[in-house]
Amino acid sequence: MLRRPISEEPISRLAAWSNRLAWFALVLAGLSVIVLRGDFLEIVPALATFGAASVLAALAILCSFGAAVVIWRQGLSGIGRTVTGFFLGVLLLAYPGYLAARAYQLPPVRDITTDLVNPPRFDALSRLRPRGTSDYPGPAAANLQKQGYPDLGSLQVLSNTRQTYDATLAIVTKHKWRVVDARPPSPQRRDGTIEAVARTLVMGFREDIAIRITPLQTGAQIDVRSASRFGPHDFGSNASRVRSLLEEIDEAAGTPPDPRPEPQRPQQRQQQQQRQPARR
Repeated sequence: MLRRPISEEPISRLAAWSNRLAWFALVLAGLSVIVLRGDFLEIVPALATFGAASVLAALAILCSFGAAVVIWRQGLSGIGRTVTGFFLGVLLLAYPGYLAARAYQLPPVRDITTDLVNPPRFDALSRLRPRGTSDYPGPAAANLQKQGYPDLGSLQVLSNTRQTYDATLAIVTKHKWRVVDARPPSPQRRDGTIEAVARTLVMGFREDIAIRITPLQTGAQIDVRSASRFGPHDFGSNASRVRSLLEEIDEAAGTPPDPRPEPQRPQQRQQQQQRQPARR
């Protein structure tokens, strides 16, 4: 008995291309992230690779729409590849879309500080930053910061300068930021300073941090500066870092414990006397 050959339904070419483009875009995006976080190439080629991945992801989505129309009209197969290409493309474009929304909502600044008049300086970090980016941008950036982040300002705590410096350095170490320079307060140097490098969560962009702890008559004042190294926009990452850091410092060094013992109530004092052995 002869078996009839089973004829497979032809696969939509657009569905196949949507799937291929999406997977290729995913590989390119992952490669660009690995290159950036591993410091294998400069930032410009890595960003160009990520941009190419975004373009391919958009093409994959367009091909998936075309494939859906062709499959509906001509009855071709390939719906699985169409869905895969669409969802992979959307997944890859979600992060650039989020950044675009943040850029639309927030002011175009990349240097944030709690002291707009006398910002903390990048001394040791000036050797690592691109030329001309170590100094604070000036009044224009200050006005943009006031409009976008009016809540940011210096923090004053009750702990002394040394205690505040130790608490701040412990927080920086906990976040695993790379400490470039740390100078504790001393009789010759009243201010304590910390310079460190943080990295963004996804792409691993470097953002530099300078922290200054200034003594007051009662307590200390903390000023923070956080600045991106590249690009005209930080998408709010520096302001978010400064805000969370000040909150942690305030919680750790805001109110030192009272060294005086808590006064005992008469009932507690009587019970304590009863527990003490009688003196002979």
